[in-house]
Amino acid sequence: MDITFYKYQGTGNDFVMIDDRDESFDLQNLDQVSRLCDRKFGIGADGLIAIRNHPDYDFEMIYFNADGSQSMCGNGARCAAAFSAFLGIVGEKTKFLAIDGPHEAVLVNDQVELLMGDVKGIDAKLGDFFVNTGSPHHIRFVEKVVEYPVFEEGRTVRFDAAYSPGGTNVNFVQPLANDEVFVRTYERGVEDETLSCGTGVTAAALVYGSQNGQNHVKISTPGGKLSVKFQSNPDGSFSKIWLIGPAVQVFSGKITI
Repeated sequence: MDITFYKYQGTGNDFVMIDDRDESFDLQNLDQVSRLCDRKFGIGADGLIAIRNHPDYDFEMIYFNADGSQSMCGNGARCAAAFSAFLGIVGEKTKFLAIDGPHEAVLVNDQVELLMGDVKGIDAKLGDFFVNTGSPHHIRFVEKVVEYPVFEEGRTVRFDAAYSPGGTNVNFVQPLANDEVFVRTYERGVEDETLSCGTGVTAAALVYGSQNGQNHVKISTPGGKLSVKFQSNPDGSFSKIWLIGPAVQVFSGKITI
């Protein structure tokens, strides 16, 4: 069987994209998903996204991490919106469904602005912070984040008993300016550092912004620049959370499975 695929990246977070509106791709075959994401035996990606029809939305995004597990993916959702525009499913605005519920997106040139789900609040955890932005994220502020042992420290926190059994993503954050931070992320499901993580930088922006009176935070990652705008509410929750950054098609092809 030949599968036509497209490769997209959002600040270095890369995804195999499949137009599955005919529902011919076997979503239950997680070994196949993992193999397609394998950088040596497959196409290579941090995750795989299938686009399917939905009666109540422009489309449904079905996202898999590279190991076949599922979660919300902010950069993946931005790429899904760009891919759906490429397919002619949507125009400059879209409403679509993801694993954590409905989302909206606005496309401006190669930039995609994604409306994230509301966040209940920020919790203290293991001496740091925890935020669920559709996926669980541990936030730790560090100095010299470029030199920080992200893989080793991230893996330790990811598998800590406090997060059993599902584990967590781990983000290491260094403030750069009043309204800017640098973020590196150890991603659950990839089990390594990724060049960027949309739900992770969103979580980092909420923590940093709430501490410093900012509602628009610029984020640098190893893969590029993003920004997050949000509204802080009196009860500690957050709403109107927008994740903004590029989503670019890299190449397309066919693979035999």
